[in-house]
This record gives sequence, structure tokens and C-alpha cells, in this order.
Amino acid sequence: MTRIAICAPATPITRDHAAALEALVAEEFPQHSVWFHEQCFASQDHFAGPDQQRMDALVECANHPDYDAVWFAKGGYGSNRIAQAATTFMDGEARRKTFVGFSDMGYLLAMLYKLDIGQQVHGPMPVSARSESGREGVRRVLRWFSGDTSGVEPSVDGRTPTAAFNLITLSMIAGTPLMPDLRGHVVMVEEVSEHLYAVDRLFFHLTNLLPPGLAGLRLGEVNHVPENDREFGQSAEDIARFWCARMGIPYLGRAQIGHYAGNHVVPFGLASPAGAA
Repeated sequence: MTRIAICAPATPITRDHAAALEALVAEEFPQHSVWFHEQCFASQDHFAGPDQQRMDALVECANHPDYDAVWFAKGGYGSNRIAQAATTFMDGEARRKTFVGFSDMGYLLAMLYKLDIGQQVHGPMPVSARSESGREGVRRVLRWFSGDTSGVEPSVDGRTPTAAFNLITLSMIAGTPLMPDLRGHVVMVEEVSEHLYAVDRLFFHLTNLLPPGLAGLRLGEVNHVPENDREFGQSAEDIARFWCARMGIPYLGRAQIGHYAGNHVVPFGLASPAGAA
């Protein structure tokens, strides 16, 4: 049984989102339990409550001895505002936990990975439990908690360290105190709702700041690309190949991650693809 605490380090979810996940877990995964911190439903301006409230909830979940994992409720924007400070309050309980999320949660996953606090996992989040396509992504995470590796990104082999991020998130992390050491890693990136010229700009910035000695880069889904008044003339994969070639980074092909129904689980580092049953 995996006991999972859920908090919202960036933007809020609704009680309907929570009810949808609770129903799914009760019906299909009774071996697991989920608990939503009340902070998930808080709202102040853009965020799920002020920075202090979001940080306190995160630290409470991370340090709570009654839970095995922390599942971030939703992305959006805001976890970067609390990531560095929050980790200073995390204790030994946090170091035995699994932390799951993606998109904006990459700021937290990066900081936790850098400090070796727990096991970090890129994966779908509870906010997706209300739609059928989203529920399948949520099931991948819950199956992984049961030791089922069918939802793990197919290229993850447990022999080469891996990390997965949203492209703009990793680009913003690079060069800051949140940036982990990614030498020797396969780095997977995905993006959503960005013009292709912006994707190109992000790859320029990121590939210039990534450390030498990467095992390679994989490109996940790049979708919901807005129309521009000029065609960029290159696809997202063309862009990834171009900047990898220019900067001497092995381009390894595509990855099944991103803001879509096919988003898969990626355990960070050299973790076994299997979750803790």
C-alpha cells in the first residue's frame, strides 16, 4: 500500500478534481490511499494561496511520517517561488518519500534531485483525473506505485540516469541554484502552447547552459503550438536536432512525455523503472 499526500505548490484544484481521483483510487486501486491537503483548494490571485501557505503545505506533506509519497496536484506557475526555501525545512521523512509531478513542478523536482531528497518522478497529476484521457495518465502513476512498469517511458532502462522536464521550466532552472548536475544523464524535454520561434529560443538558451557530457537529449510532445504571422519553417524536432548538433549533444529521438494523454512516468536518476509496491 502506498499512502499518498497531495498538495498544490503552484495553482489550485477544485474539490471536484479531488473527488474524481478519490473515486478512481477507491474503485481501481484500493491498495493505495490519497489525502488532499486543504491548501490544494486555496486561492490568492494566480496561486493556490500565498507563498508561505503553499510552502508550509509542501513541507508538512514531505515531513509527515504517515505518508510514503507526495503527489503534486497541478502545475501552472509558482513552485519556483518556494522550491529553494521549502527544502531547507525538509527532514529525514522527506528523504524517504517519492515526489511526483511535471510541468511547473519541475522546479521542485530539480531542487529535490539536486539535494538528494527522496525519489523524484515525472508523471501525470491529480488534476487530470476528471477526463477519461487524463485518467489513463493518472492510472500510469498509480500502477507505477504498485510496481507495474507498463506506464514508464519506454526508453528508461535504469542503467543511464534520466531526468524529464518541461522545456521552458528547465531553461529557467539552468544557471540558478535549483539546477541539478545532469552530466551523464538522458534529458527529456516537452513543451506546450509556445510558438516554434520561442521553442527555438529556449533550445538556444538551454543547450548553451547544459553541462558537457550529457548522455543525450530526447524530445517529448510539443503541442498546442499557436499560429504565428510567419511560418517558422522548422518542426520542433528539427529545432531540437539543430541545437543538439550545434552544441555537441547526442540527439536520441522522441520521448513519450508531455501535456497529452500519452504522458508517461520517468523516475529521475538511476532509479529502477519499477515503483515501490
